[in-house]
Amino acid sequence: MQQVLGISISLPTNRQPLQIERKMRFRRPQLRVPQSKSAFADGNARWTNLDLDPVPQSARLWGPLSFIDFAAYWISDAFNSATWQFASSIIAVGLTWRESIAIVAVSFFIISFVISANGAVGAIYHVPFPVIARASWGFWGSYIAILSRSILAVFWFAIQNVNGGNAVKAMIGAIWPSFLTLKNHIPESQGIETNTMIAYLIFFIVQFPFLCIHPNKVRWLFIAKSIIVPIAWIAILIWAFVAEGAGPIFQQKATVSGSQYSWLFLASMTSVLGNYATLSVNQSDFSRYSRVTPKWQLLYVPMLPIVFTFISFIGIVASSAGWSRYGGDIPWDPIELISNWSSRSCRFFAAFSFALASLGVNISANSISAANDLMALFPTYVNLRRGQILCGLLSWALVPWKILESAGNFLNFMSAYAVFLGPIAAIMLWDFWLIKQRKYDTLALYQPQNPIYSFAGWLVNWRAVVAFLAGVAPSLPGLINSVNSGIPVGVGVHPYQFGWILGFVGTSIVYVGLSMLFPVPAAMIERPVLADEIYDMREGAVDSVAPESAEEIRVQNKGEKEFI
Repeated sequence: MQQVLGISISLPTNRQPLQIERKMRFRRPQLRVPQSKSAFADGNARWTNLDLDPVPQSARLWGPLSFIDFAAYWISDAFNSATWQFASSIIAVGLTWRESIAIVAVSFFIISFVISANGAVGAIYHVPFPVIARASWGFWGSYIAILSRSILAVFWFAIQNVNGGNAVKAMIGAIWPSFLTLKNHIPESQGIETNTMIAYLIFFIVQFPFLCIHPNKVRWLFIAKSIIVPIAWIAILIWAFVAEGAGPIFQQKATVSGSQYSWLFLASMTSVLGNYATLSVNQSDFSRYSRVTPKWQLLYVPMLPIVFTFISFIGIVASSAGWSRYGGDIPWDPIELISNWSSRSCRFFAAFSFALASLGVNISANSISAANDLMALFPTYVNLRRGQILCGLLSWALVPWKILESAGNFLNFMSAYAVFLGPIAAIMLWDFWLIKQRKYDTLALYQPQNPIYSFAGWLVNWRAVVAFLAGVAPSLPGLINSVNSGIPVGVGVHPYQFGWILGFVGTSIVYVGLSMLFPVPAAMIERPVLADEIYDMREGAVDSVAPESAEEIRVQNKGEKEFI
């Protein structure tokens, strides 16, 4: 047998013709994702893969300028069509600009504490939300929290796709005006026209490559968006004051009063809280990549109310100016507003800012969140990239353009899932900061056979389940009524109208009470076990630290230990 140019030639010994055998290799499609070879997997691929493992030191790239990274992330997340529509859509249903601004400011002041507290856990232990949830819910119990969040993340991804598609439609219309009057071939009952669907497809295609980018690299998108979009929106604010002196909306009075006023106020607050209910539990999906101490998470408490309230103020002033200048109803949809402008170049660039806004928030708040959830559900076959792509595909099945048909529907949608995520955020917050005294064992979070988080072998913390049901149950009648108004529930609709606050407070009381009455001794560990300790203990660890970053990491580890 001889090898000639990669061809195996068999020389005959019995005068047979030459047997020429070409080596051909076929690679079967690889459905499984790379599995962790670290001590975290412990031979059980059911609970982790490389993307679910704690982020090693060399992969924590959100720093040393983490202030810029996280500030850009939140500014990017804040500047989106939904934030613009908060206050203006509240005005559209009967309240004044004063109540609208107050609702946005108070709501984000409340939720900033929850985001900061839950984000600190990821910054300390460098693990994502689905893994952190195992400490308070148990391994199987965590699926309740994971499924609840993943559904809302996919929904919001779909809605931002529609917002982005509408912005692309306005961009194309500014270049090619006849596109806006393109003949419709889609039945009217579907709630979308042909030109809008084309724009929706274009936005989705442009967005698709970003679904394949790792969170460590996508932060540059947030920085770019945090520069471009604020400049464009501040320019719109200036136009509103110059064009119409901000319009007559500042003299408007509320069209509701009495108890209706109070319930509408609470319902609007729940809607605002519901919009960022996902980030109240999943901030760790990004903070896990941080190289600085967890104290940076406190940045959110003053920053979020200021940034989000300012954007809502832009929405109010711009909508008011549009109302005064163009007549008709309040244009609470910003694309509807800019479509009235006579300057095609202004329409194009303003619409581009809204398309970029939708793209950035879809990555920062929705696709990566959903990807982490789907990865936790199917770690053998789904990683971060596949999870984001799957989120994008699932979003098509939700027909999101029907949700955005009116201000009332928009508020109802944001209220709906908040009733589930408020209790989840409460359980995770109090479990870490009060019940477990900030002490988690990172290794045990990946090993169901470890007694620390096995909850007597059931892998479900019944205390969390009972507290969750107690927080959600009062809002269920109102939730049912919002889905089908033909089902009368009487006064049962009112708890739903402030479902996030009621669910958060009620679940907090029940969970803390049950955890103190029926403690889990195995989970009360003497000291926290950080991910770096496990990596350092591994023989032949794959993680390596560049010499120039050794001092920075030493300071970071010291800061984490001091914080906990």
